[in-house]
This record gives sequence, structure tokens and C-alpha cells, in this order.
Amino acid sequence: MQVTINIECTPAEAREVMGLPDIRPLQAAWLAEIEKRMMADMDRLSLDGLTRTWLSNAPAGMDWLPNMFKSFLDAEAGGEKGGAAKK
Repeated sequence: MQVTINIECTPAEAREVMGLPDIRPLQAAWLAEIEKRMMADMDRLSLDGLTRTWLSNAPAGMDWLPNMFKSFLDAEAGGEKGGAAKK
């Protein structure tokens, strides 16, 4: 014998029938806490804040960055001249 029962109810009604706890207040409090923490840390997530965090331990501050790009450009320019001379 096979019996099929179709029950139409909302998720809240199903939780109540099965005796499961209503966690909506807990979820709302948790989301409010997450939002509060995110808003407090928003300045850390800005581009300026991230740059300061990443480069705070650099020994010479930001002076090394232009030198690094200059060395890359000089090496690239030297590679193009050398490549043209080989042809």
C-alpha cells in the first residue's frame, strides 16, 4: 500500500509543526552586528586604507615604487633595442 500526503504550508509553519526553533531574531541580531562591524571597518577597506596597510612595512615608504617601474621600463626599452639589433 502506498499513501501520498501533500501538505501546503509556509516554512515558518513547517518549522512550528516539526518543533524546530524560530531563529529569525537571532539571524536579525547577527546581521545587524555584521553590518555594524563592516561600517566600522569601511575606512580600512578603501583604496587609501588598503595601500597604507600593505605598504606600512616598506622600509623606504613609497620611494621604491617609482624606481621599480623605472627599472622595468629601462629593461623593456633595452630589450626592444637589443631585439631590433638582432634582426
